[in-house]
Amino acid sequence: MKDFIKINENDNVIVALKELTAGETILAGTQEVTARETIPAGHKMAIRDIAAGAEVIKYGFRIGNAKENIAAGQWVHVHNLKTALGDLLEYTYEPVETNVKKTEDVKFMGFARANGKVGVRNEVWIIPTVGCVNNIATAMAKAANARVKGSVEEVIAFPHPYGCSQMGDDQEHTRTILADLVNHPNAGGVLVLGLGCENSNIGELKKYIGDYDENRVKFLVCQECEDEMEEGAKLLNELIDYASAFEREPISASKLIVGMKCGGSDGFSGITANPLVGRFSDLLIGKGGTTILTEVPEMFGAETLLMNRCANRELFDETVSLINDFKQYFKDNHQTIYENPSPGNKKGGISTLEDKSLGCTQKSGSAPVCGVLSYGECVKTSGLNLLSAPGNDLVAATALAASGAHIVLFTTGRGTPFASPVPTVKISSNSTLAGKKKNWIDFNAGVLVEDAELDTVGQQLFDYVIDVASGRKVCSEEAGFHDMAIFKQGVTL
Repeated sequence: MKDFIKINENDNVIVALKELTAGETILAGTQEVTARETIPAGHKMAIRDIAAGAEVIKYGFRIGNAKENIAAGQWVHVHNLKTALGDLLEYTYEPVETNVKKTEDVKFMGFARANGKVGVRNEVWIIPTVGCVNNIATAMAKAANARVKGSVEEVIAFPHPYGCSQMGDDQEHTRTILADLVNHPNAGGVLVLGLGCENSNIGELKKYIGDYDENRVKFLVCQECEDEMEEGAKLLNELIDYASAFEREPISASKLIVGMKCGGSDGFSGITANPLVGRFSDLLIGKGGTTILTEVPEMFGAETLLMNRCANRELFDETVSLINDFKQYFKDNHQTIYENPSPGNKKGGISTLEDKSLGCTQKSGSAPVCGVLSYGECVKTSGLNLLSAPGNDLVAATALAASGAHIVLFTTGRGTPFASPVPTVKISSNSTLAGKKKNWIDFNAGVLVEDAELDTVGQQLFDYVIDVASGRKVCSEEAGFHDMAIFKQGVTL
């Protein structure tokens, strides 16, 4: 294994790919640097003296300012490095040339729906309108799975705590996300399960669902029937019968929509897993497909890299609003905008939000930004899209699914077992994690610091995602995990 990734000309820190012990000397560029203390793997070491207040540069970008004088060979982390970011900013559109190579189409084996959409799973979903019926939904799904047949893979309930006692945007978010899931093509059939007295009752939710196929979507109000379990079983049997008529067939990769998210990042994430997902994104977009990047707070500090790749001025303005509106959300709630990275991120070697954001944005690859989506808004434009959602793993992954993602790619240096409403591919940033948590990790990007080539591993990840789209189950699916979470911001009555 190498000691560190190659450096840019103006870098004054490197990332250690393996632990450097005090007194160990390495060649950084054309100069020798001796570690003055132990530098943990994934953490940064100064390769030249850095004066107090000076910019700390990693991979050609500022990741903060030195709190104190830092000597060459010293460990650079939260104790001597601080963010250089401000609050609401003004931006100038400085477009850069983007070039994603168009390549020959490939096919995956998916499900063509009657409305023209495609799915990568053929499941029956139970969507509760309110948390009061969560246990009923779960019990219905458990009982119905004994009756699954044909191409139907599973009956899944998606419990959540919302749908009543909400106001304003929170109520709107709940209705929008639930309607998005009802309309998601990975579900061959959907039972919408209501209580009857909730704010987001079935009558209200239908306004958000829009036109629907009565064979595919059924509704049940528990307060209006004598035995909701019996009535639910009848409706689920009808949905299973309907969904079982679908069979996998060859579908163009141009129809695929893939969400991109990271969590539990470490110092390797910006070197391995995130650039790998960026390469995947370029490959899929080159075949006419679509990717969605989210977790806006983790774009702070690297947002101009995305802004300048916007396909036009209108998209640039929308991206500026995406960033500044999310910062204003922090300010309105009297919270520090740059309260990041998390304890796990810091332990893994990430010191500032700029440090984290530069890794996060690498998942976007090099394609132009072709769409900017509000929370709960569905994709309309193929290519790279930016989605407004927080960094929280479950909320952001659910938001990606709600916006139309068939699959979510989730990069991590620490590991996590969570799932989302759609297949969630866990990509480890290091081989140690991949070896330790085989029941969590689906794909290992750690080989990129073991002399594997990005182009080769990028194609391997693309092929793996095509397999997942064609029915291969990811670890969280094998474990039977299915999560969903809705963005809550305001008052609960």
